[in-house]
Amino acid sequence: MKYNFFKIVGLVLCLNLYQYSYAQNVETEDEENLPDKVTHAEPLYIDLIRDLGARKGEREWNVGLGLTDRSDFDEYITLVEYEWAPIDRLGLEVELPFSFYSPNQGSYAPANNLNSIKMAAQYSFFVSKKHEMSMAFGYIQEFTLTDFENYGDGKLFTGNVYNPFFIAAKRLGANFHSLLYTGPVFEHHFETNAIETHWQINSNVHYMIPGSRNFIGVEFNKEVHEHDFEMTIRPQMRVEVTDQLLIGIVTGIPISKENERFSSFLRLIYEP
Repeated sequence: MKYNFFKIVGLVLCLNLYQYSYAQNVETEDEENLPDKVTHAEPLYIDLIRDLGARKGEREWNVGLGLTDRSDFDEYITLVEYEWAPIDRLGLEVELPFSFYSPNQGSYAPANNLNSIKMAAQYSFFVSKKHEMSMAFGYIQEFTLTDFENYGDGKLFTGNVYNPFFIAAKRLGANFHSLLYTGPVFEHHFETNAIETHWQINSNVHYMIPGSRNFIGVEFNKEVHEHDFEMTIRPQMRVEVTDQLLIGIVTGIPISKENERFSSFLRLIYEP
């Protein structure tokens, strides 16, 4: 009886080892059959449309909450966005960004509004595991909207924003990540038919903690408008709460306090 018991235990252990080995082999084979993808740390404030080298079926929900202390008022922002990859290397996104304002005593503040309906696409045209580098180009189209208080006046849309962009990301060793995100922004105002142009140049450096998706880093958001240059430094960190939920925490420190002071931003990232 004792002998039979040990035979049964040994058989169960062998079966479990076989099943584990088979699952590992299947997972490795599945990974080998997928298109190449290099893991890059994604900035939290101006995030990407989808991961560089996105694979078909990937999807993600984002909810953002932020506060900016401006000279005459406080601005509260919130956004909801959904991004997905319908085919390999192509990411699509729909976003609804809201702004709410609270004036300082005796000051004027803009009216609350849904800023725009934002749609975007991003295609990774270069992915190299050998060089640990990825590059992509994309386009953002925004349909800007009037203030909440003007709804019903017959002029819901106030303009368009056209924003083509380029992204290059390079891993610097095992844990350090660098990324450049840049492109022109054309703001078309329907009322005057004027088009304003400025450039965004966003650079990032992050350190990803080994064995996790947690990172710490800094984002440099730079904007050039005619002869003006503005930059906000955004220290940030991302924490993995579960396999599907991550939280990003960002602070904003402008180099010039003419129009903006300290700001903060929180991003909730859910990957179904």
